[in-house]
Amino acid sequence: MRLKSIIVSIFLCFGVLFGQAPVPKSNFLTGGFGMTNIDNQQFYSFRFAPEFSFSKFGVGLDLNLEFGNGGLRKENFNETSDYLSIIRYIRYGNKKEPVFVKVGAIDGYSLGHGSIVYMYNNSPSFDSRKIGVVLDVNAGNWGFESIYSDFSMGGVAALRGYVKPLQYTALKAIPIISNLEAGATIAGDFHSKAKIVGFKAASVSGYEYVEGNDASVFGVDLGLPIISTKFFSTELYADYAKFLNFGSGASAGISMGLDGLGLLSANVKFERRWNNAEYISGYYGSLYEIERFSFNPTSKTVNSKLLELKAATNAEKGYFGGLNVDIVHLIKIYGSFQKLEGVEKSGILEMTAEVEPTAVSFVARAGYSKAGINDGADMFKLDDRSYLFAELGYKPYEYLLVSMVYNWTFTPVRDNDDNIISYESQKRIEPRVSFIYPLGGKK
Repeated sequence: MRLKSIIVSIFLCFGVLFGQAPVPKSNFLTGGFGMTNIDNQQFYSFRFAPEFSFSKFGVGLDLNLEFGNGGLRKENFNETSDYLSIIRYIRYGNKKEPVFVKVGAIDGYSLGHGSIVYMYNNSPSFDSRKIGVVLDVNAGNWGFESIYSDFSMGGVAALRGYVKPLQYTALKAIPIISNLEAGATIAGDFHSKAKIVGFKAASVSGYEYVEGNDASVFGVDLGLPIISTKFFSTELYADYAKFLNFGSGASAGISMGLDGLGLLSANVKFERRWNNAEYISGYYGSLYEIERFSFNPTSKTVNSKLLELKAATNAEKGYFGGLNVDIVHLIKIYGSFQKLEGVEKSGILEMTAEVEPTAVSFVARAGYSKAGINDGADMFKLDDRSYLFAELGYKPYEYLLVSMVYNWTFTPVRDNDDNIISYESQKRIEPRVSFIYPLGGKK
């Protein structure tokens, strides 16, 4: 059985997959070493990734070194952002708290109900990590969410403000209706490659491209909590979004949450979508950094997210479904799927899972993302539209983990001037020995 089939089998056993290497609990000292096979080349690897938390502050470090026959692998430190990204993040507060700030890696970030920015990841490649910022303020009856993805090259910027307008009127005493929330979002991409739709010519200074219209987008949304108790919540919502130079779309849905006193918590979401021509829901998604732009010097062809937007020439209906489950804090599962009805290669799958029981000495973590899904046979086929992480390990001692790690990820393709012109699939296989020690002693 090929390795890809083995990984998919692991996926089927656990139901869903975990999106990226998990971040351990705060105040843990994590590190490891092993042998890494990257596209059939052998490297010795070393990782040091401690996490510290005090009061509302948190800091995560992530130093990855890989050594081959020629010494240190050059992709580890060939950009300024590679040095800065040793500090994986600096954080104050948490999502939904009065103030939440995070600088560094941005993983799975959404604004509002996700109709514009959904599960966005600013660093999908090990070899091109970005430094961004998230700033959220929640004042109860009003607030905002914001993101800027890349300080070095420019990137996705988005802002959503929201308010509960009836809380400022005589209607605030009315149950349910008084909690109506209204929001407005604006988003765009300031990266130099965000508007490219074609190839013009090659010159001494590099490649010249054809630029299209700006894909900035604005949206409005409404949310109405129907039930809001300590144990169960239900919200109805509706979104409308319009690209400034392209089409528009709308969606409506319901989300439900369950809190079972720490034994079981779950969130379920279902959404119906109505897309007009030249519109893509969740345009800034988990693989946007990969989809934004790619150029093939041999065929002189360009692919880009903007071209995908322009190619959506028909009005289409679609759907979205998502599930998030936490079972006694030992098994964590998330999965979502979206697709347009009758449209080829419009499916997007996001799946994550982590299993780490305290009474058993094994760990299983995995994750899978894929865009452009055509049908069931295509859903779990690894290609340049896929991202996969899987780790299966055993703890011979309490703080020691011996595991096998597999990554199907991306690596940047660069021109002669070291500019990124596309991404290509990269396979990493790593037997790893890791230590995970709680700072301050046993917990």
